[in-house]
Amino acid sequence: MTLLHLAGPAALVVLLFLLSVPITWAMAIGALSFFLLNMDMIPLSNFAQEFAEGSQSISLLALPLFVLAGCIMNASGITRRLLNLADVLVGHMTGALAQMCTVLGTLLGGLTASANADAAMLAKTLGIEMAERGYSRAFAAVITSSAAIITSLIPPSIGLIVYGFLAETSIGRLFAAGVVPGLLLAAGLMVTTYFIAKKRGYKALRDKRATRAEGWQALVDGLWALSIPIVIFAGTRYGLFTTTEAGAVVVVYVLFVAIFGYREFTIRQIPEVLAEAVRDSAAVMIMICAAAAFGFYLAWEQVPQAMSGWLGGITDNPLLMLLLINIALIIIGTAIEGSAALIILTPMLLPIIDGVGIDRVHFGVVFIANLTIAGITPPVGGLMYISSMVMRVPMMAYAREVLPYLAMMAVLLVILSAVPGLSLWLPNLVYGTTAVQ
Repeated sequence: MTLLHLAGPAALVVLLFLLSVPITWAMAIGALSFFLLNMDMIPLSNFAQEFAEGSQSISLLALPLFVLAGCIMNASGITRRLLNLADVLVGHMTGALAQMCTVLGTLLGGLTASANADAAMLAKTLGIEMAERGYSRAFAAVITSSAAIITSLIPPSIGLIVYGFLAETSIGRLFAAGVVPGLLLAAGLMVTTYFIAKKRGYKALRDKRATRAEGWQALVDGLWALSIPIVIFAGTRYGLFTTTEAGAVVVVYVLFVAIFGYREFTIRQIPEVLAEAVRDSAAVMIMICAAAAFGFYLAWEQVPQAMSGWLGGITDNPLLMLLLINIALIIIGTAIEGSAALIILTPMLLPIIDGVGIDRVHFGVVFIANLTIAGITPPVGGLMYISSMVMRVPMMAYAREVLPYLAMMAVLLVILSAVPGLSLWLPNLVYGTTAVQ
């Protein structure tokens, strides 16, 4: 086995990344190069077989179903109702529009399942209004992209679904494990925003708190949407359906709510919504297929085992190992987009965390949080690009504004890593310590 056979495909993928080739094609081309270099030992047809096998999982059925549910909710007036609820909750606070952005991002987290979709929506709705009311455009881009990170933790998160599939871990437990960290992130964003807004004089929208009647009316208007995570947890907890089947149940539920509850969605909109869901789902699925083929190369060359042995020689302390992985992920996240890092690194890191006794559910939450935080980290953060493009903000201006939020998130990552109970408390409460959902 020559160096070309061993390192050639990986070097090719890195080169394609540097040339800004789309992530999916970079991994697919790298995997194909491995099969071409080893045709004497592995039939070339195995490339197509490994590529296709990446999609052969019951768990992955949840992904397009939850994406479809989010598309239906976005087309049914949900954003306006939840925005009104956010105004009622925090409209009286300093920097109210920025605080509303975090609250709305938290409420939408259980609906859209996509951080990228949330970043675009928040920037278009609240980001533009913040700029018109005197907020710094760079600050508005930062808070809209940062609030979208919450979506990666609040169920049903696409990142958690993909990780659960790759790690062969209960998606139901992952969904439950993301709730408390997601709420802690929201609280951290609101505290950071308060100090920045107070220093800059960003004002409240209301002179006083909303009345109880206003609060009740806003809650009733948003109740249909807010009940979706409850449907998922209750159904999986009491065995009515699995987490994968929950996707189908939620699609039927939100379709009923959209047509008969909010009455702002018509049958004629279904083809457009289906087309949007297909495009969004296909983009993720083809990346998973490419990563599966590339993963065959990594497994063939025993890269995960080599990496596990190397890191295992440094320490066998779970906390120290998790902190080392966090540091490595932060560095990797500044150069590789989060989705690609998730798909490539999960099979490589699993032997390491298993070797030191780190719970896969706990690790999944820390892992997803870390990679999504990389989305607001220059120079390749996807969330950064989405919000900056909508707000027309240069990268350097964004980079200056994002520093306080990155500092807060780094502290939160350390806390989540050091205290597994923050992630595991709710799944243990809902599903028990041994149940698999």
